[in-house]
Amino acid sequence: VAVTAAQLSDVKVPGGTITENGLRMNVSVGIQYIESWMRGTGAAAINNLMEDVATAEISRSQVWQWVKHSLADDEMSQLRERYGEEVWAKSRFSEARQVFEEVALSKEFHPFLTLVALSHIS
Repeated sequence: VAVTAAQLSDVKVPGGTITENGLRMNVSVGIQYIESWMRGTGAAAINNLMEDVATAEISRSQVWQWVKHSLADDEMSQLRERYGEEVWAKSRFSEARQVFEEVALSKEFHPFLTLVALSHIS
């Protein structure tokens, strides 16, 4: 079996979708487990299941992946479909995505997103 590097790093599940409920559940489970672990408990009863560090690792990894890649990719696809190819070709959605990711995910809080966006205007 020949496997490419691209295949190894492809984390998408065919037919899988990212939902607000799934995102919220991962955040909640991650926080609840970390709180339990910080009190010295290695396994925690969360949502009627016994969870351990592996569950918290999966939760935080999924959130990271979704934020870093999938959520924005999915939204960009929906926007492209909504606006159509002609409008999309003339748009600045790719730059807008970069600005949004910077202001939403940066370590420091930006006071105004327009100050960051201004650097993209020529």
